[in-house]
Amino acid sequence: MDAKQKNYLFLAGIVLLLILSVWSFMPVQTTIRQGLDLQGGLSVILTADKAKATEEAMTRALTIINNRVNGLGVSEATVQREGQNSILVQLPGVRDQKAALDALGSTGQLEFVEVASLPATLQAQVKDGAKLPKGSYTPVLTGEVVTNAAAKADQQSPGQFAVSMSFNTSGTKVWGEVTSRNIGKPIAIVLDGIVQSAPSIRNAIMDGNSEITGSFTADEARRLAAVLESGALPVELKFSETQSVGPTLGQDSLRQGILAALLGIALVAVYLAIYYRGLGVIAWVALGSFVCLYLGILATLSRAGYYALSLPGVAGIVLSIGLAADTSILIFERFKEEVAMGKTPRTAAKSGTRHAILTSLDADAVTFMSAVPLAALAIGPVKGFAITLMLGIVCDLTVAVLFTRPFVMLLAESVVGKIPAFFGVKGGAINA
Repeated sequence: MDAKQKNYLFLAGIVLLLILSVWSFMPVQTTIRQGLDLQGGLSVILTADKAKATEEAMTRALTIINNRVNGLGVSEATVQREGQNSILVQLPGVRDQKAALDALGSTGQLEFVEVASLPATLQAQVKDGAKLPKGSYTPVLTGEVVTNAAAKADQQSPGQFAVSMSFNTSGTKVWGEVTSRNIGKPIAIVLDGIVQSAPSIRNAIMDGNSEITGSFTADEARRLAAVLESGALPVELKFSETQSVGPTLGQDSLRQGILAALLGIALVAVYLAIYYRGLGVIAWVALGSFVCLYLGILATLSRAGYYALSLPGVAGIVLSIGLAADTSILIFERFKEEVAMGKTPRTAAKSGTRHAILTSLDADAVTFMSAVPLAALAIGPVKGFAITLMLGIVCDLTVAVLFTRPFVMLLAESVVGKIPAFFGVKGGAINA
């Protein structure tokens, strides 16, 4: 296969990639998932004490937090480990942010307390929402015996909801004994020291199935069930960072980011057309190919759940557009220089574009390696910026190798020598 055939093969390859990319990202409004800062919602970072954040504890905590998030009913939520002792939780479009924070930050320690065993002064204070001082009571059961919990309509109070629970074998036995000796007496159901309800036992419960009743809405009952079923956290997690974004602010920021990207493309296109003329037109096509390929990759990653566009990501796209234009400029300038040195357009295109791409590869490799630590160690939006920048570099080099260089070489063989002024080529052995 000669050089000309290889060039046509490369161009066929980029055309195929562009077709697949356009198919992947259309319609772009729905295929590229928006991050929390654009869609609006809640983002929190939960951090544990490093001394207690063992691998086993953090893995268990991650599973519990993920189960609680699923219980909130938020679509496209993200729960992931960040570093040794942190967990990032992103809840796009969450409505009741305070309730979500309560569900995430709750230790989830469920306890069953015999009210009759409490001091007389404390018994009078036991009611829904009351806080029991730590060390003032001894639970007869903990949440470790709960095997299943679910929200359901409260049959005794229409319009309100309850949480049904099932115990394991040991819990069922103890619960049967406790309810047998407390008929007509209240049992306090305590979550993280707060009384959720204190129902009176009507009869002994021997089958291990019970209910937590109270003034619960449907959402509150679901959140409580999620906390109970997932169990208590093995390590205390504190909110080290909380970010709340309104959907209106996010969409305004997205529109401004898109406007900035389009303005950047327009300015670059005008400059290339004025300064490089015919070669500038090639740069237009290269930039268009770059954008299509870029959007296609982002859409594919979004569908797979590995990417969500954020404001820093938009900044990464704008920066990548500049890098793509810079690569085209390197190729054109090296080509023109070698023609001016006396080489034919064909020879200059072959050697000049190769050296220009190698130079661009060196520069892009430095930028890429600078972004790798950000992508590996950073969290949240900063990580999104790094990933977007890295993908932009890959797209830039792909377009340079598969389109810009082959196209310049093919034009140099036939067209450049006939109308050199249109391509800004002066001097040298113009006739190929």
